[in-house]
Amino acid sequence: MRIGTRVRLLAGVLTLGLAAAGCGGATVETGAGPAQPSAGAAGSSAPAAGGTVKIAVNPWAGYEASAAVIAHLLEKELGYTVEKKELAEQVSWEGFETGDVDVIVENWGHEDLKKTFIEEKKVAVEAGSTGNKGVIGWYIPKWMADEYPGITDYKNLNKYARLFRTSESGGKGQLLFGDPSYVSNEEAIIKNLKLDYKVVVGGSEAALIESATQAQRQKKPLLFYFWDPHWLFSKVELARVNLPPYTEGCDADPKKVACDYAELDLDKIVSKRFADTGGKAYQLVKNFSWTNEHQNAVANDITSNGMSAEEAAKKWVEANPSVWAAWIPQ
Repeated sequence: MRIGTRVRLLAGVLTLGLAAAGCGGATVETGAGPAQPSAGAAGSSAPAAGGTVKIAVNPWAGYEASAAVIAHLLEKELGYTVEKKELAEQVSWEGFETGDVDVIVENWGHEDLKKTFIEEKKVAVEAGSTGNKGVIGWYIPKWMADEYPGITDYKNLNKYARLFRTSESGGKGQLLFGDPSYVSNEEAIIKNLKLDYKVVVGGSEAALIESATQAQRQKKPLLFYFWDPHWLFSKVELARVNLPPYTEGCDADPKKVACDYAELDLDKIVSKRFADTGGKAYQLVKNFSWTNEHQNAVANDITSNGMSAEEAAKKWVEANPSVWAAWIPQ
């Protein structure tokens, strides 16, 4: 969900992502033919009215919800074609340099990538807040907080480690993780706080959701990595484990992290080329800003109510013209 040590991709995921990025490669076209990249554009191409906007879609429902609404408005209100590319986070940033990505809709910190692609390579720029506040944390079902005194204090986690043991955790308590491309300080936190736990990778957002739902329904112990905003909080009662509070710089050294995650003002990142020549498409992306509740409503329709991303976006747009009207450039 964003944090200086934000991305740690497994080698296999990175390889697959790079392959996906390499296959994208579609140029953004104007009515007169392909736009010509300027010197220093590093192979990117310039969007223009009636052209194609390439949006990275990272693997969690909230991101997909935001991307779907932006894509719907670009297509239906401004007449653009939108090309969505399902990519892991770091690979999305690399797309700014290759020209495969114009927009990252929801960035969770990534100060390291900002330094590389914005400050050093100068192929990307910030495009303002999404309006969403993002927090990563460790969670348990609320019934466990009610039943086991003090379990939400990290200092007591070792006392309850036996409850979280699984066949995959090797005699330690299990901390269930999601997609391996997500930001993660878990290994360092466990080591530096001397916790008797092991990170077990579930592999996806869906695995985390299913495990949390099952833990609530069957009263099964579960400690897991999760984030807000997320629609799951309206469906399952969860309690957050209190790790040592975040302080400025406590996550600066990835190996020494012993603190909780920071609350982030999630932001949008776009290619420098798109910012310079994207016209109304860029202005819409820059103007886009909504609440956690708005995002959760669209994400819930996608994940729980059987809608496609396009259907969920259309539903939200039709119900909230007073919200998005201000995003549309004149």
